[in-house]
Amino acid sequence: MSLTCGVECVLCLGVTRWIWKRCTYVGSDDSATWPLSTPEDFEPIPRICRAILAVYEDDLRNPRFGPDCGYGMNPDWVIKRVTYEQNNGRAPPYLIYIDHANQEIVLAIRGLNLVSQSDYKLLLDNRLGMQMFDGGYVHHGLLKSAIWLLNQESDTLKRLWVDNGSRYKMIFAGHSLGSGVAALLTIVVVNHRNQLGGIPRSNVKCYAIAPARCMSLNLAVKYADVINSVILQDDFLPRTPTPLEDVFKSIFCLPCLLFLVCMRDTFIPEGRKLRDPRRLYAPGRMYHIVERKFCRCGRYPPEVRTAIPVEERFEHIVLSSNATSDHAIIWIEREARKALE
Repeated sequence: MSLTCGVECVLCLGVTRWIWKRCTYVGSDDSATWPLSTPEDFEPIPRICRAILAVYEDDLRNPRFGPDCGYGMNPDWVIKRVTYEQNNGRAPPYLIYIDHANQEIVLAIRGLNLVSQSDYKLLLDNRLGMQMFDGGYVHHGLLKSAIWLLNQESDTLKRLWVDNGSRYKMIFAGHSLGSGVAALLTIVVVNHRNQLGGIPRSNVKCYAIAPARCMSLNLAVKYADVINSVILQDDFLPRTPTPLEDVFKSIFCLPCLLFLVCMRDTFIPEGRKLRDPRRLYAPGRMYHIVERKFCRCGRYPPEVRTAIPVEERFEHIVLSSNATSDHAIIWIEREARKALE
């Protein structure tokens, strides 16, 4: 009996400590020491968000889900649109769009579809340390999808780049699940640029919106010149420190997930977790959109902080009513546009 009581006391103290730490931790703490982004660096991001949103539309001439300001895209410049039926679930739906106004070739990939079995299979095709790439670790299922996508579209992308004078930028962009595919597609392209006609590394960019944790820390830093991650305030996915597949096994049981996170954060030393080279992180340079302040109600004019962090790279889930809404691409586009304005 006394042993049981002792165990209960230890668990209660551990949970109390975790609750105190989590309830006093706010999303803006992650980037509190970062400098502000310049408008020039942040300028493409609202436009890229709208390109990802366009993947959800069947017809850009008659949009159903468009943002307040419209898409600002020419429907005649959409080169290709691929659905689940066309790709047999090997990758999320995507579109290829050539933006002559900004001299960009954009491959935009949509986020997780909660009713698509193929998306879950893609996410669950991984275990910690399963897939090595370029001296680090990556998510196996997302890498497999990225390689399939490159093999499928390399001829189209190469033709578009060459036909436009070999000077346009090649933009890979995705949201949520699509962000992981886009980020890993980018590092494959950077290492095999001959597949796209020898495109320079400086012409390749990736924008991972609400990014999934898909690569180890050494790769996240190594490719920070070509990959940019955009996170809105309290978004849960870039902060989820458990393996990505465990999150989606528990997506319909949030209390179970929080309990497991609580136990891990309480009883596993922080240094031990962060020293694991197999641990996956959100990729590249981070842009953190901050729009709410501690102990103050409402939203404020957003500011954008940026850095290439090595320590404290969005390690803790924020217990916030906005943790899931901040993951929505429509909100990210809106707040990014406000920040730029």
